[in-house]
Amino acid sequence: MKPWLKKSLIAVFGASIVLGGLTACGSRGDHARGWSDERVTEMRGKAIERISNKLELNEAQKQKLGVLADELIAQRKAWRAQGGEPRAEIKALIAGEKFDRSAAQGLLERKTQQVQGAGPKVIAAFGDFYDSLTPVQQQQVRERLEKRGHGGWGRG
Repeated sequence: MKPWLKKSLIAVFGASIVLGGLTACGSRGDHARGWSDERVTEMRGKAIERISNKLELNEAQKQKLGVLADELIAQRKAWRAQGGEPRAEIKALIAGEKFDRSAAQGLLERKTQQVQGAGPKVIAAFGDFYDSLTPVQQQQVRERLEKRGHGGWGRG
């Protein structure tokens, strides 16, 4: 994998961890409601408020966090709009007697192109947000990632 692509994927993944649960936060039993645009917006607001409170963000930092959240949501929408239902795609790969390697390769290429297209905006938004943090806040982010590893900004 090319170094810039690897760095881009790591940055996108890292941004997703920092905002873990942004589009999937809420109580565990609440997933049946689905993910309408209104619900995503509601969860975005709750996640931004939760992260802002934990890091004690000022208004400028909160705004940059909002831009990052918007970029992640846009990337998620583009990802989902591009290829249908992920589980159905995986099921199709294993529907026959043999694993459909060519379809899997095509799926990988489509998703990689999408990440490459949206990645620079997400990286820029994450960099702007992270760079706006004080050294103490940056340390809190690093500790949270180390401690929870999967976006522990929600409960606890």
